[in-house]
Amino acid sequence: MDASGAGLDTDRHLDDPRWRVAERVSDAALRRFPADVLAVAVHGPLAHGDDDGGGNGEVGLLVVTYRPGGGPSPATRRVDGVLVDLTVAGADDYLRQATAITALWPLTADRYVTTRALHDPTGWLRTLRDEHLARLARARPAEFTDAARQAWYRGSAAHARALRLAEWYETDQALLMLGEARLAAATVQGLLSRTYFRDPGDAVRRTGLAGADMTEVGTVLARQAEELTARGRPVDGTVDDLLGG
Repeated sequence: MDASGAGLDTDRHLDDPRWRVAERVSDAALRRFPADVLAVAVHGPLAHGDDDGGGNGEVGLLVVTYRPGGGPSPATRRVDGVLVDLTVAGADDYLRQATAITALWPLTADRYVTTRALHDPTGWLRTLRDEHLARLARARPAEFTDAARQAWYRGSAAHARALRLAEWYETDQALLMLGEARLAAATVQGLLSRTYFRDPGDAVRRTGLAGADMTEVGTVLARQAEELTARGRPVDGTVDDLLGG
């Protein structure tokens, strides 16, 4: 199957324990909730088919239900040594999520575009992809700029916090906040260029921020602030701006 999620994958590696666990979960969900489950699919590295996960990597599993609250509950468990992150969502709710341009779009879009079906008799996963891509085609530049500005605020706050913690010799906490600042700056870059990433690690690697130090992240954030201003959405404003005046 291609990345659209239109049908079952005939080239699946049957010796991969992740696929075996994913199929077991899918079969169990269909047996227990036959009237609730519309589609079941994997996303993330397993859906891309180019990461063997060392045989025991994480499985991102999506169960789509006809209505909110149906089917199993979202959960994360390790099953036979394989970590399974189970997302459960009503079909209409998930389609709405797929058509929202938010500050986290660069980190969420991949799961709407790249899926592999375990159960999808109606072709709903193709609808999911098509709705998301159609929304991107209709999106105005200002929507991505507004979302990028929100991501920038998060990155700026994390960077400022990291600087203060470093001054207080709280090294471990400073490094954690620096990691948040790197990821936020990566999402800003993704939004400004309409680029989505497979996961947070992919985001910081592809934007060159994976090894960026405090000064380098600050420089990137300053450059992004200038670009946001040039696009008509400055990061600074007045009290009236803040209050919607």
